[in-house]
Formats: sequence, C-alpha cells, structure tokens
Amino acid sequence: MNDISEIEKRAFFHALRNRLEHNHVANAKAVMGKIIQEFPDMKFNIKLAMQISSEITEKVNKLNSEGFDKAISGIGEDKFKREHESRKNVLSPIDIPNKPPVFRMAPYPSGSLHIGNSRMIILNDEYSKKYNGKLLLVMDDTIGSEEKVPLLESYDMILKDLKWMNVEYSNIFYKSDRLELFYKWGRTVIEKGSAYVCFCTSEILRSKREHGVECEHRNYKINENLKLWDKMLNNEYKAGEAIVRLKSSMKDPNPAFRDRVIFRISDREHPRIGKKYRVWPLLEFSWAIDDVALGVTHVIRGKDLVIEDEMEKYIWKILGWNGPEFIHYGMLRIAEAKLSKSKSMKEVKSGEYLGWDDPRTWSLSSLRRRGIKPEAIRDFVLSFGTSLADIEVPAENLYSENRKLIDSITPRYMYAENGAKCRIIDLPEKKEISAPLYPDDPKKETKILYGEESVILPSEDIEMHRGEIIRLKDFCNVKIATDRNCNDLFFESWENKKIPRIQWVNEKRALECRILQTDGTIKKGYVENEILRESEGNMAQFERYGFVRIDKIEKDNIYCWYSHP
Repeated sequence: MNDISEIEKRAFFHALRNRLEHNHVANAKAVMGKIIQEFPDMKFNIKLAMQISSEITEKVNKLNSEGFDKAISGIGEDKFKREHESRKNVLSPIDIPNKPPVFRMAPYPSGSLHIGNSRMIILNDEYSKKYNGKLLLVMDDTIGSEEKVPLLESYDMILKDLKWMNVEYSNIFYKSDRLELFYKWGRTVIEKGSAYVCFCTSEILRSKREHGVECEHRNYKINENLKLWDKMLNNEYKAGEAIVRLKSSMKDPNPAFRDRVIFRISDREHPRIGKKYRVWPLLEFSWAIDDVALGVTHVIRGKDLVIEDEMEKYIWKILGWNGPEFIHYGMLRIAEAKLSKSKSMKEVKSGEYLGWDDPRTWSLSSLRRRGIKPEAIRDFVLSFGTSLADIEVPAENLYSENRKLIDSITPRYMYAENGAKCRIIDLPEKKEISAPLYPDDPKKETKILYGEESVILPSEDIEMHRGEIIRLKDFCNVKIATDRNCNDLFFESWENKKIPRIQWVNEKRALECRILQTDGTIKKGYVENEILRESEGNMAQFERYGFVRIDKIEKDNIYCWYSHP
C-alpha cells in the first residue's frame, strides 16, 4: 500500500518543478504522470492519482511569487538541478573489456519503428556514446512467421527513423546476406552431434515437447543428419516437411527450451533476395552466430528475450565460443498505445490506416508527423533508465517532455472547434488588437486580431455559458443570449474583467480547419487567418485546445495533425 503522504510530497515537488519549467502554471496531468511513474501501483487507482495531483497542483498554482520562491528554497533548488541532471546519468554501469565495446541494434524490418522500439535504439545509442564504443545496425531480416513479414519499404523507413532520432551507427549488416555463414555453422553444430533433422509435424512436435517425449528422428546418426541437411539445402523437401532442431533436453523444466527449432524451410519470397534461399535460421541461431562473428561485446535488449539469451549461450557452449554480455530492461508501454506492429501492418495494408505514419500506429514516423521531437522521446526513455520493472505510463509523460521543448517557441492562434457564427449586438466600434504570438515573451512577434460584429465561437463554450457574461479574449465582454435558438452576443464593456475567457475568430478572416486526432477521427473548426504566416510542417498552439502540426495549407482550408494538450 502506498504512503499517501509520500505521494503528496512528491506531487508537490513535481508541481513546483513543472511550474518552474513552464514559467506559468503547473499541469496536473503532467504531475500525475510523474506520480504513476514513481508509484507504479497508482496506475490501478488513476482516480486517486488524479485527485491528489489536481489538488496539489491547484495549491502550487495559487502561490504568489514570494510563496513560490520560498517553496523552492525549502526543497532546495539544487535538488531540482540534481534530478534533472540525473536523467542523463541513468545508465547502469557495465563491465568494459580492454578494447572499445561493440553494441548492436537488430530491428526486424516489418514497418516503421514503433514507440516500443525506441527504448532499444536509444539505450544502445546512449551506451555506445557513453563508453566510446561502436554501434552496429543489423537488419534482422530472416523469414519469420506468417504474421511477421519483412517489407522492402521498411528498410528505408528504419534508416529514416534512426536518422531522425540522431542514432549513430558505424556499420550496417543484413541477415539475409549472411545465410551461407549460418549454413556453415549449422553444419558444424550437426557434426558435433548437437542438432538433428526432424520430420515431425508442428502438432506432433508441440505435443512431444509438452510431454517431454523424444521423437524417433532424434536418434539419427551424425552422417545421416548431414545427408538430410544437404537435402534440405538442395531443395529436396517441401516447406514444413523438414526442420533442424537443437539437442537440449526434452526433460528441461521449460518446455520452450526443449529441442528448439533452429532452421526451417520457407517458400516465401524475400523482399531483398527473392527466392535465392529456402532454408532460414531462426533468430536465436542467427543471433548466436552474428553476435560473435561481428565482435559484439554487449547485447542490450528487453527481458522478454531471456529464453533467447539462454539459447545463444547453449549454442556458444557447443561451438566453444565466448559470447557478449547481456543487459536487460523491462517492458515500457504507453497506456494509449495498445496496437501491435503486426496489427498495424494489417491495417496499413488494408487501407484502413493512412500509412505507417497514421497516428494510430504509434510508430516513430507517426510521432514525427504529429510534431513530437526526437529529443522528447529520448528524454522520455532515459527517465526510466535500465529498470527491469515492466512499466505502463500515460502518454502525458511523453507529451510533458515535448511540451518543455516547444511551449515557449510555438506561436499561438485562436481556434473555434465546431464553430458557431455569432453577431455582437451594439458593438460601439471595430477594433484592431495587437496580440503576442508568444505570450511568454511579449517582445517577440505579434499578430493583429480584428474585432468586428461577426465572430465565430466554439459551440461548446456557447452552450456552457448561456446567459452569462464572458470575455472574448483580448477583445471585449459580451453576454450570450439565453435563448438556445439564438447565438447573439450583447456587448457589455471593454474592461478586462476576471470572467471566463473564450476563444473567437473573426468570421470574415476565418479559415476552415480540420484536425486529425490520435484515434484517426477528424475534428472541424475555424482558425484565424493569421496562421497563414506559418509554413507546412510548422507547429502551432491553438489556445485552450492544444498543440498541432500544420500538415497542409490550401487556399481556404488548413489541415493539421493533433500533437498533444
């Protein structure tokens, strides 16, 4: 059971830091993300986590300048700095040989890299830079299962993703170019009596493995297995008819480790080399060979691959090799990113998704198109270090990192979602209002708002404040008609009162705006035409709505991708 007082104490710390970093008000969702990160059990009580975060954040935001400075002094400003710097030193120390260490990334080219892959590539990149080592890129493009298919376009997508993420590698290798090497060592393992050719169907193999029963093929002599191996390589067997299995122990406590398959036959065409080869190694065998052949000293990967580690070690023992050290980390999931890469592939192929950069894929290319910075992804990943704990965090954790990078440099525009056209009754005069594009730095560029009788307001705000006096931001105070069949606004005054502030757009200077959401739906509204000073690809902040990336600009329309709150 978590200590509530300790959670409140940490919430207070994070609310102070959030307010300090953003130079305005702390964000309760960002604070909640930090709380769940530090107290994983709270993910099972999101309501309580949000309640604590909201209450503490509100308390911090009410502090005046003197009270805020005093609170920071009370905690110690150096602690803020230490926590920030510690994020850059989260890598667990590793044993380094006398020569420069060699790390490797081994992505499977079946689409754009996913947010889940980011931990693998960033940790490898960070370790190689920390220890002045080499980082190899090994395309793990063997023929996999029916659901796991290498795609030709994926090779370039991965290279583009790595370049965008500023991941530096010294060499690139393709498993599909190394089949002869795998055949050579596959033959050696058979010659040592440690592997055999098996003709069991998948159903029989599964049953015997489950019950720890050896099949009759296991007792073939070495010479007989070598002849059968040659027949496999000479295309004398159909796909699924013959496989090569490693001799471990059919009584191993873990059924998955019992005589695992290390080669199989496939008639599927490979996107790079066509049908040049039919016999393909399974990934753990190709890893076992290449990790030594390529001089890898450290393998950094998820703890879900521990069984593959043991397979590699078993093969090295057969061959009399010393392999690299394994370093593991736990699974890191974003709560909102539930789709798998294979699921995304189906949706992309069917046309249901726009492509690999569709926001629903949560691929790196989709995050790039949404306007998420690579530095934000890196900081997000490094905030968890190399912990072995499996962690699921809200997307707000990632968004908070991105917000820190773009908030002060992103221009702000007014946007009316599902906009309703309104008329201001008895407006004394039209006004041209100069408003800052960057409120945190009023000395920067400004924009002109044209206050006239015809304006567009968000429909939701109109209904929420029926009959009330509200302020059209930076313009004037009006009272919304009580009659739900009427959207008239009645002028009240110019004075900047502390009343609800509503976004508005001049009807004559409004552009239709469509925003693609993270769930694939599209929201429509109107945005001020001052946004035309921006270019496609630029970020914008729609006030009281969130950050968007401008994807396409047409004469009377603008298309955006939603980034985050």
